[in-house]
Amino acid sequence: MTTSRRAIAFSLLILCAALSLAGTNLILPAVPQLPEVFASNEATVQLVLAAYVCGSGFGLLLFGRLADHFERKTLLVSSLAAFAIASFACAFAPSIAALIALRFVQGVASAAAPVFGPGLIRQLFSDRAAVRAVGFLGSVESLVPALAPILGVALLAHFGWRSSFELLAALTAIAAILILLFGLPREEKSGKARGNYAQLLKDRIFMRYALSQAMTLGGLLTFVFGAPTIIVATMGGSLHDFIIMQIINIAGFIVAANLTARIAERFGAEPVILFGTAIAALSALALLVYGLLGGTNTTMLPLLFTPMAIGLGLRGPIGFYRGIVASGANNARGSALIVFFIFMTTTLGTVIAAPIITIGLPALAAVVSVIHFLSVALLLLLPRMPEIVPEAAQS
Repeated sequence: MTTSRRAIAFSLLILCAALSLAGTNLILPAVPQLPEVFASNEATVQLVLAAYVCGSGFGLLLFGRLADHFERKTLLVSSLAAFAIASFACAFAPSIAALIALRFVQGVASAAAPVFGPGLIRQLFSDRAAVRAVGFLGSVESLVPALAPILGVALLAHFGWRSSFELLAALTAIAAILILLFGLPREEKSGKARGNYAQLLKDRIFMRYALSQAMTLGGLLTFVFGAPTIIVATMGGSLHDFIIMQIINIAGFIVAANLTARIAERFGAEPVILFGTAIAALSALALLVYGLLGGTNTTMLPLLFTPMAIGLGLRGPIGFYRGIVASGANNARGSALIVFFIFMTTTLGTVIAAPIITIGLPALAAVVSVIHFLSVALLLLLPRMPEIVPEAAQS
């Protein structure tokens, strides 16, 4: 494959992945306003976020199965079309219950890119280059939680909460058209049996990387989802405080994610994965302690929360890629399961935190701390895979 074709395919993957994430982050600034819009309450409105993540988890398993029967391009374009339609419908939801239901559908449609992305990266790059590609993809994706809320605040101020969904619909339609025009490389059909979900669930090595990745990222996302309500309703802050926290948080992740391949080459992948996971857990614990001490200064949040993002940046690209390698020829289902576990961890964390979120930072941080320390425990208890001897990176 030529360099230009590889760049186009990778760019299209980045675009689809960013839109999938924007389905949550572009909507976040409107969440504190939704109880008044729909005459509801904070706990119910949190389900608008949880429904999207839950739907995405279901969609992951669905597209992982459909990948055996349909072409990748067909599934990706169809999912983008469905996402655009669901986004437009969300803008005109007549009630909070309807919005939650439509968000579930929207989440299902968003899941194709996470399923097919890792397999596409393995097809485009060598092992060493693939780890760096995953890190770069993660860096670009991480800008979405930083930039999308800023755009969401502007849309909310000038055009109302519906405009975020309308913009998502338009951008997703454009992405579908671009894929139809430029296409994707044909999938490499392996002669090996692809297996099934049950085989992966029984594979303790795969589950080590899949579940620990899910706990680390899921814990971080649980905090991000609850942070706007915590900051505005219990700490006397504003959405600008949330955006500042996110910008600093994302900057820490980007730096770590782009350094981790070099660090792992020097110290080994497993120590880096464990170290990053431990840093994230200690960050969650620091937030809990600060909350229990009665802290309400929002300027402390970036200082305490950013190490969680740095830890994820260190362990994320390597841990995710190792999970894909451990799944072998069954990588579409392997990718689907990893992201499914991430979404389910985030959904469970958000649902558990929702009824107690008005208590404030200690409640949210306690839920997040439990998730992160479970991640550390999984790394210590389950077997690791041997170190990968990297191939020469493709130019």
